[in-house]
Amino acid sequence: MKTAVIALKRFEEEGRRVADVLGGEFLPYFPEVFEEAFAAYEAVVAVMSAGIAVRKCAPLLTTKWRDPAVVVVSPDLRFAVPVLGGHHGANDLAREIGKKIGAVPVISTATEALGRPCVEGVAASVGAEIANPDSTLPVNAAMLDGEVPVYTVGGPAIVVASSAVSVLVEGGEYVVGIGCRRGTATESVVAAVRAALRTAGIGPEEVLVYATTAKKSDEPGLRDGVAALGGVLLYLSAETLNARTPPSPSRAGLIGLVGVAEPAVLALARRGELILKKKVYGDVTVAIGR
Repeated sequence: MKTAVIALKRFEEEGRRVADVLGGEFLPYFPEVFEEAFAAYEAVVAVMSAGIAVRKCAPLLTTKWRDPAVVVVSPDLRFAVPVLGGHHGANDLAREIGKKIGAVPVISTATEALGRPCVEGVAASVGAEIANPDSTLPVNAAMLDGEVPVYTVGGPAIVVASSAVSVLVEGGEYVVGIGCRRGTATESVVAAVRAALRTAGIGPEEVLVYATTAKKSDEPGLRDGVAALGGVLLYLSAETLNARTPPSPSRAGLIGLVGVAEPAVLALARRGELILKKKVYGDVTVAIGR
């Protein structure tokens, strides 16, 4: 991970030592240093009190999927405490610091503290991405209580899953949201998605997952279209879609939704970034994000 090490002036020597053993970049403290580090680094190590670090990080937080991992190292270099993104690199970084400078890693995430697996760890072990990040809360909670089954599905495939099922997908970065009118043909779905991908300059192999509303789970044209594209299709609940605020107006209000294509992207995209706002291709609407 690209790592920044920030230290208060009186602890610069200690900060530089940590940066050196990690191969990170040392940043002397100044008022906006955390803001700059959040924008440019995957991990931040703060050599200072946890209170200072937390107060500086708090206004910058978005989601654990976008924010950098943050580890606080006590000024005497005795403790390395993950405070943000424990399952997203901070725990491992704290352990690495411990090995290299002798600090004690203070791990507080429940699954790791209790010796249980977590969704993020399973995904990392198989080189996959979590297609529906919101699922990790209930699934990790279930992992604390007992064994959670893991199923491998060969593709092309369609996955219909509840919000308490984590879907891990190998490869790809982009999320494609699709809406369509009832009875839309397979060929129309394929043509629309390919046109949208060309507009965005993205190849089909770069798509992590396709998503639509659960209200379209009985649409064979949509299902078969995604299968023809070699993709995985997730059906999202109305609750999941309506929790988002899409930038474009939509006629999906007629079926009780704020939208389909754009909210589907915003629900699953790690960065929450729309790179192609919804475009209409005949009977099909497509949006793309990451």
